[in-house]
Amino acid sequence: MVSTPSITGTDAGLVRERPFQLLLLINVLPPLGTALLSPVLGSLVEPLGASTANIGLLMSAFTGPAVFVIPIAGVISDRYGRRPVLVFGLVWFGLTGTAIGFVSTFRAALVLRLLQGIGFAALTPIIITSLGDLYSGSKEATAQGLRFTGSGLSQTAFPLAAGVLVGIAWQYPFALYAVAFPVAAVVYWLFEEPMDADAMGGSEMDVSAQLADLRTLVGHRRAWTIVVARGTANLVWFGFLTYNSIVVVDILGGTPAEAGLLAALASLSYALAASQTGRISVAFDDRLYPLVAANASMGIGLGLVFLAPSIPVAAVGVVLMGVGFGLVLSIYRSVVTTLAPTELRGGLVSLSEGTGRAAATLTPILMGGAIAVAGSRFAFAPAVRAVGLGTAALGAGAGIACLVLMSRSPPIRMDG
Repeated sequence: MVSTPSITGTDAGLVRERPFQLLLLINVLPPLGTALLSPVLGSLVEPLGASTANIGLLMSAFTGPAVFVIPIAGVISDRYGRRPVLVFGLVWFGLTGTAIGFVSTFRAALVLRLLQGIGFAALTPIIITSLGDLYSGSKEATAQGLRFTGSGLSQTAFPLAAGVLVGIAWQYPFALYAVAFPVAAVVYWLFEEPMDADAMGGSEMDVSAQLADLRTLVGHRRAWTIVVARGTANLVWFGFLTYNSIVVVDILGGTPAEAGLLAALASLSYALAASQTGRISVAFDDRLYPLVAANASMGIGLGLVFLAPSIPVAAVGVVLMGVGFGLVLSIYRSVVTTLAPTELRGGLVSLSEGTGRAAATLTPILMGGAIAVAGSRFAFAPAVRAVGLGTAALGAGAGIACLVLMSRSPPIRMDG
């Protein structure tokens, strides 16, 4: 029988700790903000009165608010604690998500997705920060990897369910967001504040001083390069999520269910890869090398998805992309939490996640615009393929460039 430590490493015992278990439970929800829609976007065009050109805005509308709200949520959690922010995020995420199934216009759906993005901003960054509060060293790296494994498993199961439910009625997939309500109740009663009361900035530091220290921290090249690199990974991932169903159905002649299978395969691939983060952190003294390799795998994989002549070939690309994405984000997040002192950790993690949300917001818009321009000169399929290949090259190339810059940066010093 295969044991958990043999799969994830010597720090796998943390899965038996209640705080980690509760953070994993919370973590079921935020990945569904985008993954749940990936296999069903094409099916929402007609009932919501949208078009294939603007349906991707349902992705951007969700990720857009987080660009601005995530830093605010991080500062609030540094001052008043992680727990209240997490409980609010769960309730708000569930309310606004399930409400989409009760509207009948594209505009109303966009508004609700905007509001749902606020809930997301209070979840993932605070979960990542809480893990940094609770653990350190290889145990923290393992925790971040297992958290991302949980995200992958969540994104494996729920998109499959959504692909089936949308065949019954377009509204049904949105009912899955109601899972947030019982999770919020459990967290409210059982989750203990992971942040040391002495580290909270509510009384010792005013907001302006806290933000000034955060700006100083981000001004270091070692900090801003990893913050930017975190965003480049989302160029690849959201390029896939947004155009997965279009590539499968409109170009390769597949079905929404097959698009759901590819989305699930991508999530399963990154879930398995992320579970090895702790092992990789121990095996390599310098994380530059596995990060460069993971970025390359991610970019090559997405390029193969868009150039694939068939769904089986696209599936190979999906696995390469998923493995790279799982390792990249898990290691990035582990690095970020170690760069800041406790009182600034939530702010730096939130800025890092904010760049990810910015990339997630802009990717569908820029890719849609580029496809529209290319489509005026070429056929639809070649235009989509070319833009997808360019997105893969940009995401992986920019990430590797940031990593090289970071590796040549001096250590961060906050003592002036």
